Amino acid sequence: MRKFTFIATILLVFGLAYSNLYAKSPKLSNPKASKEARKLYKTLHRFHAQGKTLSGQMWAPWGIDEIEFVYKVTGKYPAVRGHDLIHDRSNRREIDLLIEWYRKGGIPTLMWHWGAPTKGEGYEQSKMTIDVAQCFVEGTPEHTAMWADLKRVADWLTILRDAKVPVLWRPMHEFDGKWFWYGKGGGALFVKLWTTMYDYFTKERKLNNLIWVLCHSGELDKEYIVDKKYFDICGPDTYSKEAQRGLYYDIESMYGKGNMIPLHECGTLPNPEECKQNGTQWLWWMLWHTSYVQKHNKEELRRIYHHPDVITLDELPSVK
Repeated sequence: MRKFTFIATILLVFGLAYSNLYAKSPKLSNPKASKEARKLYKTLHRFHAQGKTLSGQMWAPWGIDEIEFVYKVTGKYPAVRGHDLIHDRSNRREIDLLIEWYRKGGIPTLMWHWGAPTKGEGYEQSKMTIDVAQCFVEGTPEHTAMWADLKRVADWLTILRDAKVPVLWRPMHEFDGKWFWYGKGGGALFVKLWTTMYDYFTKERKLNNLIWVLCHSGELDKEYIVDKKYFDICGPDTYSKEAQRGLYYDIESMYGKGNMIPLHECGTLPNPEECKQNGTQWLWWMLWHTSYVQKHNKEELRRIYHHPDVITLDELPSVK
């Protein structure tokens, strides 16, 4: 009888421990998130808890191969590979490279330089001005164009979903900088655009492979804050090395301490030693493409990629 009681007690203790671990497991905003997305999200939380930062590099379909450039300089590949749905003619290649990266054990992140509805696609079109309110008025050219854009991009994301590739999805970046069309209409309309995309992509298109990443600019504006049920990770962009520390603290003050904060885009990599000293533990950083990576101090690039607090591709566990 005593033996049975002892075994039952042990099982109860382990059961409670497992239940507590399960209860504390990080949850994505989408309750139907794919198992691949949930596993990637847990991996991010684990590295964050260990005080680690994931290396990241943005790739562009013109000029150099930024990923190979980093490897040639450092002998290491980044953990996170960044891509952009900016021109439809290039999107197939962008998608294929992300699938290939994930199958190599890497982490994909994807943004979208969304051209203003009715103005076409491309970087310059993303900076144009329209009456954003018209996007929500049926029968207007803006409404028709917005939904055509959302459906087109959802089709590309469906290819990643069907390939079982989870993605750090970063649409409408730098929204509060107000230099892109989706930020020029004010905070309320931006939030409506975000939640419209979120609901369409998750509920109607079943894009359960997406981890939603909210990307502030270096000019934070509380008018643009989205309800936490519509995103999973939040951080800023800045190309000013001096602004990095302050922006980290500003995001903490807006969203609370303990949140995972990435530096979505930067022109100069954060110094890991300085980050440790001042408590700015970025979840990942993403060095921008072409001239930004080419002109970055190469010795510093090597030193950072080999720093014990920085995770590179070869140090990632299997995320598949």
